[in-house]
Amino acid sequence: MLSQKAQVLAHLKEYKSITSWEAIRQYQATRLSAIIFDLKDDGYDIVMTPEHSDNGKKWWGRYNYLGRINNGE
Repeated sequence: MLSQKAQVLAHLKEYKSITSWEAIRQYQATRLSAIIFDLKDDGYDIVMTPEHSDNGKKWWGRYNYLGRINNGE
């Protein structure tokens, strides 16, 4: 069984982005920001962009995978 970090990385490589809600639903990963921090520390280029609800009252972050730094992955 893959770790949550490995599952999130595989998701990012396949779908290019993930939100906290997707991580919770699919991988039971409740601390996505910590996983992203570790992946960035491992050399993965990941940026967060804010997304908003239709009425603008709620927002969340979407983490976008840009590749591996110095690897061209």
